[in-house]
Amino acid sequence: MASPSTPKYTIDYMPSDVPGPKARALVERDGRVLAPMGRVYPLVIDHASGCEVWDVDGHRYLDMCAGIAVLAAGHSHPRLVQAAQDQLTRFTHMAGTDFYNEPMIKAAEKLVSLMPGGQDWQVFFTNSGTEAIEACIKLARYATGRQNIIGFYGGFHGRTYGSLTLTASKPRQRIGFFPMLPGSFHAFYPNPYRPPLGSPADRVAETCLSFIEQTLFTTTCPPEEVAAIVIEPIQGEGGYVVPAPGFMQGLRELCDRHGILLICDEVQSGVGRTGKMWGFEHEGIMPDIVASAKGLGGGLPIGAMIAREELARKWQPGSHGNTYGGNGLICAVTHELLCLVEEELTANAAAVGPQLKAALEDLQSRFPQIGSVRGRGLMIGVELIDPASGEGDHDLADAVMEEAFRKGLLVLTCGHSTIRFCPPLTLTVEQAEEAVERFALALEACVAK
Repeated sequence: MASPSTPKYTIDYMPSDVPGPKARALVERDGRVLAPMGRVYPLVIDHASGCEVWDVDGHRYLDMCAGIAVLAAGHSHPRLVQAAQDQLTRFTHMAGTDFYNEPMIKAAEKLVSLMPGGQDWQVFFTNSGTEAIEACIKLARYATGRQNIIGFYGGFHGRTYGSLTLTASKPRQRIGFFPMLPGSFHAFYPNPYRPPLGSPADRVAETCLSFIEQTLFTTTCPPEEVAAIVIEPIQGEGGYVVPAPGFMQGLRELCDRHGILLICDEVQSGVGRTGKMWGFEHEGIMPDIVASAKGLGGGLPIGAMIAREELARKWQPGSHGNTYGGNGLICAVTHELLCLVEEELTANAAAVGPQLKAALEDLQSRFPQIGSVRGRGLMIGVELIDPASGEGDHDLADAVMEEAFRKGLLVLTCGHSTIRFCPPLTLTVEQAEEAVERFALALEACVAK
């Protein structure tokens, strides 16, 4: 990739009145009829293609968000559009928990075929990631007869009550919603950039595993009462944190010793995003249950709980269900999306992602405000800091996100002070170069103030 200090592109700056008049009018209308949702900047999309988005006033943006890692194949991929159109002429919905339909079966078959070998898997389709996590919690408790669930500080698993109880990334997500689900506990995620518990950087994995075994298990959470441990192979909303080497393998061994199920939340890290189908594949482990969503539907709402067959078969009819899971229209698109993931998208993420990461790392020589660049494939986080103290700079991250919007680049923050790059998996090297250049302009404008 070209050096970001020698721009390859003529950057088309946004006009000073962004958002434009049409966008401002729609934002005002939105505020009158929609409940507050905490929008981060006033993008009002009109149409999009691939990694490019145009707003209602005709301004073009390069999309490094992909609808929060949802649009794995990019905006309006022709194969997904065709799959949806074809299915619409046949049927859209027939309640997959009560009846059978081929699109649901094909999507499940394809999903199972993309799971690692060595064991058999079964799928339960949901409508979202949070519902997939709820299904994981219910199955773990039902199959083991145990009550307790352990999550991790910094984790994000959704906003319904079971998933929200495990979520521990931002206080505002939980304020006003107590009490939470009984029997839930949290451990420390092995962040090698900011080691918890005062751990030396080279012993993060050991320290965090020891906390579970020597503190949780010996005080408030006896292991024989733990049904499952739920973990993101890369923390998403917590800051795009890659766990310290060896931790995931140690966690798998800990679970095996105590008869605890290991649940991997792959809602944000799965479906090819990290350069492998699943984030846990980088760690050389096998979970018992996997939660998937986001990229799974190519932009349409779907989630899935994928469990070892021997666990899934313990559910009796009626133990769990939903109305829209297995929707024919969405499953037809999901099947096509998974074919794309297998054929080209995972490989592209594995090829372009490291080049994007390296170019962002190159910016560290120009900007001491970049404390860490981390990630795998096209799941990359840039943590911004105060160079004097080394502490994360939340205000700077927010300012850079907003300034990037005004430079024609769509990014989002995560964690305390991290800018995430989770573009469509169709991202080209040229688009990655453009993204880094626009990001550098935004960062330059913010640190100069």
